[in-house]
Amino acid sequence: MADTSDTRTPAQIEADIKRRREVLAETLDEIGVRVHPKTIVGDAKAKVVANIDHTVGRAYVQVNRVVSDVRAKFTDEDGALRMDRVVPVALVAVGVAGLLVLGSRRRGR
Repeated sequence: MADTSDTRTPAQIEADIKRRREVLAETLDEIGVRVHPKTIVGDAKAKVVANIDHTVGRAYVQVNRVVSDVRAKFTDEDGALRMDRVVPVALVAVGVAGLLVLGSRRRGR
């Protein structure tokens, strides 16, 4: 059989009880902070902001990649415009803009 007698002095037992009460009080305070409505709302807001930041960051990377790809198609290695590609695109853009203007004038009548 195991010896279950306690060899601590009453002062040691009281000190142990006091220490455990302090630890328990700290734990209860921490739990109280965690379940407080302001803490819960703050945590939820932080998660939403983090998700938005992550989404915006991914969108920025994608847009930057597309802009870089378009820039690469319309410039040469030195960064000069490739007129053989810019002129046709500009003509198409002017044509589309002209058609939109004509269409809006016809609707106005």
